[in-house]
Amino acid sequence: KPCPLCDEAKELLEPYKRRFILQEVDITLPENSAWYDKYKYDIPVFHLNGKFLMKHQVDIQKFEDQLMKLELQND
Repeated sequence: KPCPLCDEAKELLEPYKRRFILQEVDITLPENSAWYDKYKYDIPVFHLNGKFLMKHQVDIQKFEDQLMKLELQND
């Protein structure tokens, strides 16, 4: 379905696309019902490396900080 909040978030994350893999999950699909039950009122939701990071909108500073930490760990 159209999701202006998701579209806005993806636009903000666009400059970082070479540094991480964006995996979108449609929580309205039956196989994602657990995510729907957890986040139906909180989209978009962001996890980084399997851990909850933020919801509702992109906090660029928080995202940059956590991405940098992951990159440093992997070097």
